[in-house]
Amino acid sequence: MEEVVYLDNSATTRVAPEVIDAMVKMMEKDYGNPSSLHRMGITVEKKINKAREQIAKILGVKPKEIIFTSGGTEANNLAIRGVVYQYNKRGRHLITTRIEHPSVLNTFQRLEEEGFEVTYLPVDREGFISIEELKSAITPETILVSIMHVNNEIGTIQPIQKMGEVIKEINPRTIFHVDAVQSFGKLSLNPIQMKVDLLTISGHKIHGPKGIGALYCNEKINLKPLVEGGGQEWNIRSGTENVPGIIGLGLASQLIVKEREANVERLKDLKGWFLKELKKLIPDVKINGPESVEDIKEGKSAPYIINLSFPGLKGEVLLHALEDFNIYVSTGSACHSRKSAPSHVLQAIGLNQRELESAIRISLSFHTQKEELEYLLEHLPDLVVELRNLMQR
Repeated sequence: MEEVVYLDNSATTRVAPEVIDAMVKMMEKDYGNPSSLHRMGITVEKKINKAREQIAKILGVKPKEIIFTSGGTEANNLAIRGVVYQYNKRGRHLITTRIEHPSVLNTFQRLEEEGFEVTYLPVDREGFISIEELKSAITPETILVSIMHVNNEIGTIQPIQKMGEVIKEINPRTIFHVDAVQSFGKLSLNPIQMKVDLLTISGHKIHGPKGIGALYCNEKINLKPLVEGGGQEWNIRSGTENVPGIIGLGLASQLIVKEREANVERLKDLKGWFLKELKKLIPDVKINGPESVEDIKEGKSAPYIINLSFPGLKGEVLLHALEDFNIYVSTGSACHSRKSAPSHVLQAIGLNQRELESAIRISLSFHTQKEELEYLLEHLPDLVVELRNLMQR
């Protein structure tokens, strides 16, 4: 196969051609500042509002509850710090999990240094949080719970609605934030129904541009701004808007939800088939995260994320060996792949050293075809044998 087989879609996705066209038009023709009073500025402001409406409609929320940011990392920081600094008179206890994205985990660690108490919930071997442990952790002093919807490394899908119900039942004043960067557009999300107050999304995970994201913020929540300036985005996130990015995010959001259900069902079948075939070819492969066909069918495992360990070799070496065949995967999240430290997610689910160092992530998009995974299966077994032999010398 001469074409690239790109299987690193949880790191980033190829931008949709329609999105590129729309963004280029914004840069070439509609380049006015949306804060300007003249016609060009007003035209751009209307286009931003349209993008806001596109995202709000998908989430079933009000357009004014969508705040544009520079990406998922900023949205996570704004949600967490914005709540903590605004509501710290209610209490100083926070809850998150051990498998969050670094933009969440590192923020909580900084808040600990500032005197806040943080409970880090453990996960089981498939990456699930215990509802009972969540219940036990919530106190009258808990002001914020932040939990990722779909784990970016192993694809575990947390039961967010159940968690939202539990949180609000025990302490209705506790604010619930969800990092939905790996699920927005791909899975159905309704923050109101799920009792979620804040929800993070990102553009480049859904065939939109990099450098743009958004935070859903329930209109009843008052966030403390982290950046002072011209008062854009309802005085919560100052700075001239990234207009091409916003237009790109709005359009990408609209495009990805078209035929979403059919695409998700197709990927469920594709992931189930791939894992079944892989086990035949490499019986000792370890699947990290929920692995059964039932888990995939029942929505416990994202159909577009696969994490595997091949004990006896190095994941990074396998990654580069696959690259020689134009196959692109990752050794974990993009945030970890250039670091020597083992994945905190894989450590949290209890992998041993050999499993940790031999892990790779294969992540699909709605555009991934069976032929691409067949091509991967053509080469992967031989490479695993070859590399294991080399490692034993």
